[in-house]
Amino acid sequence: MTRLPRNAVVTGASSGIGAAVAERLAHHGCRLLLVGRDRDRLDAVAVRTGGRAVVADLRNRAGVETVCDAADGWAELLVHGAGVGAAGPLAETPADVVDELLAVNLVAPVQITRTLLPTLRAAHGHVVFVASVAAIGVAYEATYSATKAGLRGFADALRVESEVGVTTMLPGAVTTPYYERRGQPYHRRFPRPVSPERVAEALVEAVRRDRAEVFVPRWLTVGARVHGVAPAVFARLSRRMDRRADTPAV
Repeated sequence: MTRLPRNAVVTGASSGIGAAVAERLAHHGCRLLLVGRDRDRLDAVAVRTGGRAVVADLRNRAGVETVCDAADGWAELLVHGAGVGAAGPLAETPADVVDELLAVNLVAPVQITRTLLPTLRAAHGHVVFVASVAAIGVAYEATYSATKAGLRGFADALRVESEVGVTTMLPGAVTTPYYERRGQPYHRRFPRPVSPERVAEALVEAVRRDRAEVFVPRWLTVGARVHGVAPAVFARLSRRMDRRADTPAV
């Protein structure tokens, strides 16, 4: 088991998993740079954790550059917790919503990581991507699934070519404002949502143990294995379970 890096950057820190991660890292003595769009909520998290708030909109390049400028030469742990979602048939998804999901969930993490990689390498640091079990493909969340699958693939490549630790978190349903913001509540009886604190605890443990991938809860690895071995079978089983029900995502 390794020690946690001293300086941590957490995006999406104003609520949900990002805020829970910030509080968990602060508990372990990390110095925090907290990134979010909502100034009031972000300031509240900063007060609770002793972190420094950086307001940035990751939907655009200016926001990405704000984060990179603030973290350059300082970041030892980079946690990509920011994310947005949308639910509904792909053909009915507006083009601007697709652009937003791609920008926040995929382009921003890739660009921030690319820019901060020299800093992370110098610190023998660690990068964490908060993806989702939706990375294996979820109906009626096609664009969201694509962004999370992209994060997973990017993390796999970075793990091979870089000299930093890389962890991909793949949570199922989590009790965060995500479902309210995407415009469709979570209705399924199974799987039951987990708390953001549980995800944060698993994330910190994964960094300390340098784990490559972590599913929360762990039994979700079963579905991922079925998908990996027999994707057509996985698709048929998914259709049988529920064609239009809400799906596990963060």
